[in-house]
Amino acid sequence: MGRAEDRRARRRGGRRPAPTRSSAAPTGSSAQEEPVTVVGGRAAARRAARGRGRAKGKAGKDGRSLIRRMFTWKKIVGAFFGMCLLGMGAFIALYMMIGIPKGNADATLQSNVYQYSDGSLMTRDGQRNREIVGLDKIPKSVQRTFVAAENKTFYKDNGVDLRGTARGLLNTLSGKGAQGGSTITQQYVKNYYLTQNQTVTRKLKELVISLKLDREKSKDYILAGYINTSYYGRGAYGIQAAAQAYYRVDAQDLSVEQGAYLAALLQAPNQYDWAIASDTGKKLVKARWNYVLDNMVEEGWLDKAKRARTTFPTPKPPKAAPGMGGQTGYLVNAANNQLARQLVAQGTADNVNDALTMVNQGGWTITLSIDKKKQAALEKAAKSQLTSKLDPKKRSVDADVQAGAVSVNPKNGAVVAMYGGQDYYKHYRNNATRTDYQPASTFKPVILAAALDGGAQTQTGKPITAGTMYDGTSRRPVVDNGTKVGFAPENEDNASYGEITVQTAMNKSVNSVFAQMGVDVGMKKVLKVGGDLGMDTSKLNARPAQTLGTMGASPLQMAGVYATLDNHGKKVTPTIIKSVENSRHQVDLPNPIGDQVISREAADTVTSVLTGVVDDGTARVSVRNNAERDGRKVAGKTGTSDENRSAWFSGYTPDLVTSVGLFGESKKSGAQVSMHGAAGLPRVNGGGFPAQIWAAYTFGVSRTGLKFDLDTTQGAAVRPTYSQTPSRTPSQTPSRTPTSESPTSQTPSRTPSRTPSQTPSQSPSQSPSQSPSETPSGGGVQNPLDPNGGQQP
Repeated sequence: MGRAEDRRARRRGGRRPAPTRSSAAPTGSSAQEEPVTVVGGRAAARRAARGRGRAKGKAGKDGRSLIRRMFTWKKIVGAFFGMCLLGMGAFIALYMMIGIPKGNADATLQSNVYQYSDGSLMTRDGQRNREIVGLDKIPKSVQRTFVAAENKTFYKDNGVDLRGTARGLLNTLSGKGAQGGSTITQQYVKNYYLTQNQTVTRKLKELVISLKLDREKSKDYILAGYINTSYYGRGAYGIQAAAQAYYRVDAQDLSVEQGAYLAALLQAPNQYDWAIASDTGKKLVKARWNYVLDNMVEEGWLDKAKRARTTFPTPKPPKAAPGMGGQTGYLVNAANNQLARQLVAQGTADNVNDALTMVNQGGWTITLSIDKKKQAALEKAAKSQLTSKLDPKKRSVDADVQAGAVSVNPKNGAVVAMYGGQDYYKHYRNNATRTDYQPASTFKPVILAAALDGGAQTQTGKPITAGTMYDGTSRRPVVDNGTKVGFAPENEDNASYGEITVQTAMNKSVNSVFAQMGVDVGMKKVLKVGGDLGMDTSKLNARPAQTLGTMGASPLQMAGVYATLDNHGKKVTPTIIKSVENSRHQVDLPNPIGDQVISREAADTVTSVLTGVVDDGTARVSVRNNAERDGRKVAGKTGTSDENRSAWFSGYTPDLVTSVGLFGESKKSGAQVSMHGAAGLPRVNGGGFPAQIWAAYTFGVSRTGLKFDLDTTQGAAVRPTYSQTPSRTPSQTPSRTPTSESPTSQTPSRTPSRTPSQTPSQSPSQSPSQSPSETPSGGGVQNPLDPNGGQQP
């Protein structure tokens, strides 16, 4: 009885009742009843609590909540180990199913076929620049440079980096793109057995094949495959081709310094190629070169004393691949680079380097937008108007003159012609796409476009229009809200113009006017509009000196800017690719015509103003008076940078936009140099050779009888161009108001400005054969905000 009652009490959550006292004890005593009462009270309280819990649906029989019962530590640990077992099982199954395949289709040598826009053959890269060499032909120290660069644990690991692979899988699933961390084995597997596609399936296959390959093949076999299949840039596959391309030696003759450069190059062949690398690229590749050698010392593969004596082995200039002579190499490389960027944009490749590897592996049929007739005409114009007049034997500076040009259809964005240099064999770098030279005064239309599109005002609150008056005094200090900003640019030949309209300032390319206008508009706004129109301004810090075009730009970019203006403000992104075909990869080409980036009225007003540059400005001799013009409507702008390092003419008719640039590049060092004295002229201006090339080409291929369809009431195209005389007449009274200048600064400026400014404006019009662009330049004032000084138009 006692035990049964005890068990029942425990089940009820209570205690065993107190034992019955002897009959001798007094009956009815409260001391005898209290234990039973207490026990019964606690049991009842627990039962009541459990009943309330069950009524609320939050607790079970043991009083715990549903969540606590579902997620106990035992269940969590069990689930974790269960998932691990499932993962291990899945990986074992995957390991059993996937074998080491043969070299994939991407590793098979193929040609790329390049066609003109009409489908006719331009060229094919029929021979792959690759020669397989064994490790016995590669010095041990050079072999180790690749291990030091990419995978220091190569000789010890099992072929994979699990953390790096997991990181890559997570990035792929989350859409973050490429992630480093692959071993040499994994990179070789990706290059030779698989593809560059960024997918989870490919990464899993890469992991399995790498593990199997490491078990079945020697480390030397894997390293040899990696070194011989990697792409090094300059069309070179494998170390033997790279040794020849960069140092003109066989792989067996490479030094450890040269090997370290080639090993560093694999991280970014296009960016790190010394011949075309930017200053940043050169710093990066040198840093990686040092990283490689330091790792070799750390691993005991290179003596510290020898490391201390190493010097960076500057690669030799590149030689063009066979079959790429003339303009063909420039066109092919431009198409390849655009295709690579598109492969990255659509997610087919991780980065541009991987994409270029895919392109250079062959199997592509690329139809370019190049028009054979226009291409031939542009080449002929460059030869007749420039290269035939250069004689390096007579004048050494003539060897330093480089030309680049791009011609675009503004209606569809097609690059119909491109001139990259005199010959791809002689000058590897494409002058049409290089961005290291300043566009100078061809940037001024961007400032005006920003002013018109944003409804900007002068310092005194007057709207900026084609007829707004500005002070054109040379070296006039630029002011912002009455405060000088420390910038006072000099006009060409230090000429002063006094009070002139914006139209006249554009015609004469007056630096002082546009420097002030840029500050009036706000340089951040100006740079934004420049980026919207097609320039690369995203990383620039706004400063007043940029009003003179001190940033870098290419003829391709400037052609896009002017094409957008010609297209009434709808963005035109020039494209050199018309179509692409490949059996393994689908390429979706974007529409070159984009959204409205500035208002039509602003774009059309700039076009109207730019017609004045041709008819009454710096391009009138080469363009307006050209016998082949035949009534064509033309808008354009000249540009000449400080020290005459670059000269430009960017212009357009209603149906064709072309930008021509001349660049002073030392034939010996590749540094930027002056073109003073080239072709026997004191100075090479935008209104000279660039405008002459432009006119000879454009007037030979553009249609006649077309007019600009302009939605504007401003500018030279819809109003008579302001002449020098009427522009000065009203300047005596209102000059002080819009310019915010003090009376003391204006009194002396009016006197000297009237004399020199009238003389050059009338003399050329009486004697059109003599261009003012050939007048020797005056000494330029150094701009404290720009180490390169001011610009000339």
